[in-house]
Amino acid sequence: MHEEVHQVSNRQPNKKKPNRQMTFVEHLDSFRSHLIKGVVAIVLFSIVAFFFKDFIFNQVILSPKRADFFTNKMLCKAADYTSTQALCINQNDFKIINIDLSGQFKAHLLVSLIFGLLVAFPYLVFQLWRFIKPALKKREFVYSRKMVFWVSILFTIGVLFGYFIIVPLAINFLSNYSVSAQLENTINFSSYFSTLITTALGSGLIFEIPIASYVLAQIGIIDDKLMKKYRKHAIVLAFILSGILTPPDVFSQVLVAFPILGLYELSISIVKRVAKKKRIKLEV
Repeated sequence: MHEEVHQVSNRQPNKKKPNRQMTFVEHLDSFRSHLIKGVVAIVLFSIVAFFFKDFIFNQVILSPKRADFFTNKMLCKAADYTSTQALCINQNDFKIINIDLSGQFKAHLLVSLIFGLLVAFPYLVFQLWRFIKPALKKREFVYSRKMVFWVSILFTIGVLFGYFIIVPLAINFLSNYSVSAQLENTINFSSYFSTLITTALGSGLIFEIPIASYVLAQIGIIDDKLMKKYRKHAIVLAFILSGILTPPDVFSQVLVAFPILGLYELSISIVKRVAKKKRIKLEV
């Protein structure tokens, strides 16, 4: 018994090994592992999208040009209520053609890939976060975890805003625009889909303004005073962006510009909060 007590007393307490710096090769292996997981997710979701061809093409991609699309129906109801017939859009459906022999098959593959990428986007952000997680301090870890959530949420909201608001307006204006009665619009699918996807993705990126502002404030590049100083410039820029994303009519530009300005004001509040926390930390 005495010997057992003596042996126990001579044991050294377990100590945590200090964090070892990863080598370049180890960083590369880690990045490759997360990259492969992201690619696998995109491929899997793309395969699922490939087999749901009818739903994706008829109910998602080609739906905004029809009169029974949700936004078109709501705007027509608003037109009846306000006696403003200009609000009732996309009432004259139009045909979309394919001029390439393998065009529909290539379109099927491209659309499946893009849908796979969109659905996998939150998982891709999560994998990126897992890659940089070992280099984060405890406080940075908590904030970055929240950021992964908000990046995904804001991007999704932005894509939906672009799809349900901007895309129907753009389709209505561009499909009905004419410079001469002798010219008839014969719209190719690639042109139609390009307009739809660039508009939706562009809107999704614009909705990341609060996240970008938060990161720049943490780095120390911007603060709330600077953003308030350039508020007038932001208003002009918001209308320029809305002019790029939407048809050149006042209603569409105002409809898109106001959410952008709302995001800018939200960014000011976020940046102000970051600056306040920094001041408190310095005082302590």
